[in-house]
Amino acid sequence: MQIVKPDVNINFVGRRKIAYIISLVVILASILSLVLHGGPKYGIDFAGGAEALVQFDGPVTTEQINRALDTMGLNAAVQEYDDRGAMDYYRIVVAADASESENLARDLEDGLETHTQVGATLESFEMVGPQVGRDMREKALLAMFFALLFITVYISGRFELKWLLSAGIAVALALMIYLLRLIHMDIPMLMAAAVVLSLVLFWVLKLKYAMGAIVALLHDVVITAGVFSIFGKEFTLPIVAALLTIIGYSLNDTIIVFDRIRENLRKLHKRPLNEIVNRSINETLNRTLLTSGTTLVVVLSLFFLGGGIIHDFAFALLVGICVGTYSSIFVASPILLAWQRRG
Repeated sequence: MQIVKPDVNINFVGRRKIAYIISLVVILASILSLVLHGGPKYGIDFAGGAEALVQFDGPVTTEQINRALDTMGLNAAVQEYDDRGAMDYYRIVVAADASESENLARDLEDGLETHTQVGATLESFEMVGPQVGRDMREKALLAMFFALLFITVYISGRFELKWLLSAGIAVALALMIYLLRLIHMDIPMLMAAAVVLSLVLFWVLKLKYAMGAIVALLHDVVITAGVFSIFGKEFTLPIVAALLTIIGYSLNDTIIVFDRIRENLRKLHKRPLNEIVNRSINETLNRTLLTSGTTLVVVLSLFFLGGGIIHDFAFALLVGICVGTYSSIFVASPILLAWQRRG
């Protein structure tokens, strides 16, 4: 199936500076939003606390529920979850410092029924301690970092045959993280330092394909996290799963383009590098758009029809697929041109 003419020749490389400016503006906006909000808005998976899905036998308002929770002395957030006929469903998230009661579920159910004068039933109830939430937050960061690290080994080995060099870097960084964790260094700061160090090593050791892929993946993750911060959405374990899915999806797009660049470097080695890169992007454009388009149809269906349970997960995938497709074309491949000037 062809949605792009075989002889198309869009000057993607020539517009890379405009793309860099757009990416920089969006990344700065994402970082600014995260800073102003004091970091991501963590769900109970990472922040600790309790979450209840409450079914009311009749109509109630958010104001009624908030007054009931205030009377009960609970610091909680209320969100309308669903409305099915005569029964209302609300999601109630209790802060970690107010969720230590052993009988919180029973007290919450009885208190809501008493103060709203409407029958209330807990459809689901989940509680996570603050320490457990912190441990899960750290493990999520480590999972994403090591996913990126192992990707660099694969990219460098496949496209530059530098398996030992890239594996050595991965082992050294993993050992550094292990040792620094023993002295209880703050995990977010440790991850940030490790990412910066990785990029410096890729540049110094001329691992250009790994550099392009990782910069593009970091670009996707930061922007997706920033969009979540801007819209005030919570980071939970399903969102971490979505981010790891985005990493894999974006990497697949990037590898397709890199494969074509490698092939064209052999066939057209006398041509300028910028021409080869641009031609490779155009030759894979049809596949990229078809893959992204068909995936977007599925994700849009999940987003609009999947219900509240997977709404945020689908939203993360929606943002990530759009940004990942953009970065494969305008970020990952043009970065290879930096080595042309360096050489």
